[in-house]
Amino acid sequence: MDEGLKAAVDAAGGLRALARLLGITHQSILQWDKVPADRIVDIENITGIARERLRPDLYRVGPVSPP
Repeated sequence: MDEGLKAAVDAAGGLRALARLLGITHQSILQWDKVPADRIVDIENITGIARERLRPDLYRVGPVSPP
């Protein structure tokens, strides 16, 4: 489990709490290595953790340089 997913689980109050808030089983979350791309917005809304922290590989922190 990567740091972003661990932070989301902690912020939600535990694995089962996060699963309940997402409407899925906790076993589903146990199969994730990191927050799935299609769950980022939901988890961001539930936990208040920024998407950049949940998936830094997909979202940048700071300004984006022009091409």
